[in-house]
Amino acid sequence: MNTYIIDTECYKNYWLFLAVNHKTGSKLEIELFGEDAKLSQEQAKKIERLLLSHETISFNGLNYDIPMICAAMDAWDCSKLHKLSTKIITSQKVTWQILREHRLTVPAYRYHIDIIELPIGQASLKIYGGRIHTKKMQDLPIDPNALIQDSERSLMREYCRNDTQVTGELFDALRGQIDLRKEMTAQYGINLNSKSDAQIAEAIIKSELYEQTGENYRPKQYDANYTFTYRNPEIIQFKTQTLCDIFDQLLYETFALKDNGSVELPQWLVAPITIGKGSYQMGIGGLHSRETAQHIKPNAGFYLSDFDVASYYPSIILQQRLFPETMGEPFLNLYREIVKKRIAAKHTADKVTADTLKIVLNGSFGKFGSKYSSLYSPQLLLQTTITGQLSLLMLIEELELNGIQVVSANTDGIVTYYHESQIPALQDILFNWEITTSYTLEQTDYREIASRDVNNYIAVKLDGKTKCKGCFGEASLSKNPDGLIIYEAVAQFIANGTPIEKTVTDCDDITKFVTVRRVTGGALFQGEYLGKAVRFYHSSDMALADTSLFYVKNRNKVPMSQGCRPLMNLPDTFPNDVDFYYYYTKANKVLKGVGYA
Repeated sequence: MNTYIIDTECYKNYWLFLAVNHKTGSKLEIELFGEDAKLSQEQAKKIERLLLSHETISFNGLNYDIPMICAAMDAWDCSKLHKLSTKIITSQKVTWQILREHRLTVPAYRYHIDIIELPIGQASLKIYGGRIHTKKMQDLPIDPNALIQDSERSLMREYCRNDTQVTGELFDALRGQIDLRKEMTAQYGINLNSKSDAQIAEAIIKSELYEQTGENYRPKQYDANYTFTYRNPEIIQFKTQTLCDIFDQLLYETFALKDNGSVELPQWLVAPITIGKGSYQMGIGGLHSRETAQHIKPNAGFYLSDFDVASYYPSIILQQRLFPETMGEPFLNLYREIVKKRIAAKHTADKVTADTLKIVLNGSFGKFGSKYSSLYSPQLLLQTTITGQLSLLMLIEELELNGIQVVSANTDGIVTYYHESQIPALQDILFNWEITTSYTLEQTDYREIASRDVNNYIAVKLDGKTKCKGCFGEASLSKNPDGLIIYEAVAQFIANGTPIEKTVTDCDDITKFVTVRRVTGGALFQGEYLGKAVRFYHSSDMALADTSLFYVKNRNKVPMSQGCRPLMNLPDTFPNDVDFYYYYTKANKVLKGVGYA
């Protein structure tokens, strides 16, 4: 079976279907020109045959391209197709509602994979292209409401080909996730290929529970005045008055839901909490310490250790016997079996099973806060996250009362700084906490840690390897590049002592110097339209010193773009005008921002 990357373009008098063989580059390209132009029966059969007999890959195809293709195969002309296209793009309705209004049936093509849901977070194809450093970033070259001229058809074909190129590169970047989804599809007999982790979790849990109970579970509908309370988990015991008061007040607090179905937290609960020298803040997403510009390198006889709770939220759910109201005890029994199977898979090095079940466990928790999910359970969400935060606060309090400093805390773990003479006391406290809560701690020792804040830090392990988070983390599909060389230079200096200037000037990879950002309404540079997703770098060309990228809609400057040169097309060689001074000056500022004098 061949794999084809597919895409469509639609105007009032123009429609284009493109399918590119991902291995050979051969293509099926079908073009309609004229407002009343329609697919011939032969053209429709070619497209249908491709969709039925080959693997096809799209970006947002399930919501847009596949419905458009089906309408075209149903003999809709360009004018009618454009009206459907506009409605799908601009209407507040979901696509299936629009299709039902038009009495348009869209088959579930078994070999089709839509990759838009797979990356963490949502972005446009152009932004993802920037994140994976695609060769060419290109926005739609002609206004979508314009009429295409005959001379512009080649421009549209070129644009569409570039979109399929970017989609193919994104498909390659997601290959591990896609292969795992294929394994899960075969294992569970449900098509999971185009689903996000959270969607996979919901689909599998619903399917497994249906096998056990015969019930089809639907989202729980809560009244607008619905309120609930936090249940005493019976494992929390504070010693200081401040934390005792917070816990007592929490047990009497009444929680309500926002219009979007999320839990509304009272202001007093998210106020900073001081324990020892540290400051902490609770929230629906977890506990966070509030340190800034912190650099710790243990002196002789001192240690710096990270203690993370293994499978924190699943452990809380099982320990507290939590389950969605609509599913009851069967959910808890299934959840327990999934946890057991994953532990067994990890022990036997069965990576596929372990990764599969990790998606189910973590993804299901993500659905507990979605009012559109059959797993929706705001009480379960609150009970889990608050219990986790209180448990960590209890551990932090006990450590600080015994003179052991906690220097950071984040959702499921803490970082401690202690003297070798305190090791017996530390071990006793950790052991007693594990016994009281039934949770398990995992230890990682650090040689050094430097943090801008709790979400952006570099930790150097004893073996010299680094754990980097936030802006210091590796490039990924979940964040836009923003001068990666800056943070790489800081990490290299902290971990290995490599001079900032050396890391910057030795680098000949232009992708580490670029910034990629979304510009609402599009950006201009010296009168040229660049698009809504732009890529640029800081240039040493003095002719650009006072120039910037500008917003099309109001001519305001695009932030951090002064003195920059757009790089919508990656060059084959490293540009000769990269402003190295800007990058290592910026890196030195970042270094100061993580506590280095």
